[in-house]
Amino acid sequence: MEPHLLRTFVAVARLGSFSGAARELGYTQSAVSQHIAALEADLRTELLTRRPVAPTAAGERLLEHAGPLLLRLDAARADVLRLAAAPPGRVTLAASPLAVGPALLAALPVTGVTLRVLPPDQVPAAVATGGCDLGLVDGLAAPSDPLRLPDVAPLTVTGVGEETLAVLFPAGHPLAARASVRLDDLTDARWLDAPGVGLPLTAARGALRYDGTDLLALCALAAAGHGLVLLPRRVAEAAGAGVAVPLAAPRLVHRTELLSPGTPTGAAAALAARLAAGSPYDSRPHARDA
Repeated sequence: MEPHLLRTFVAVARLGSFSGAARELGYTQSAVSQHIAALEADLRTELLTRRPVAPTAAGERLLEHAGPLLLRLDAARADVLRLAAAPPGRVTLAASPLAVGPALLAALPVTGVTLRVLPPDQVPAAVATGGCDLGLVDGLAAPSDPLRLPDVAPLTVTGVGEETLAVLFPAGHPLAARASVRLDDLTDARWLDAPGVGLPLTAARGALRYDGTDLLALCALAAAGHGLVLLPRRVAEAAGAGVAVPLAAPRLVHRTELLSPGTPTGAAAALAARLAAGSPYDSRPHARDA
């Protein structure tokens, strides 16, 4: 399968339109049709129905493979170009919203860094494909356990911080007066669905969905009674709204990890060292391939 044919197929399937894919990719509509026909001939099966334009069962299966394959190709290209380029004097750092805490802000130099705040699931890909030099991603983990990261490309991963957790309740909630809570106490609770910023708990059907990355807005929604949210304790207590109650069980922490494509050099290496050394939390550095 030729990568350019696969990219065309993904665009047509996503947009549901040959003409839309042509505009997005800068091809003629005829060229897009030829790409799809060539890919179907190669695989000896129909991948798209034409009216309406939609993936067939075989097309759906190919889409499951296409995203990771294309991402790996982009990551390989970025890795080679990174080696060939002169060491840059400026560093681009991607960070998920909950990773932008005191440790990060204290470690940033006054100049020379561009900070991009992205949803957690986008940070590994941004680093792997060369969009950013370093990344900080966060999530839930057992103490000292690494995060489960998507398999986008070989990345060097270093743990830089672990924090305790708290549930943010609206004032007047029956559990807001407790000294601590267990997740078992909240089996029937309604959780806010906030994939871009919140820690991943299963939201109840019909729960309010927040697609932003603004922590103040998320905390305000929780304080107004639209649903509970699990946060690093420092964030929940600093929200200025609602009541933060520490999580007692299960034994989970908010973990932050630093991602880099191999061994950083130049300005990226200096910033990585500052980030790894600057965490005020219980930090257990380690490295692995993601």
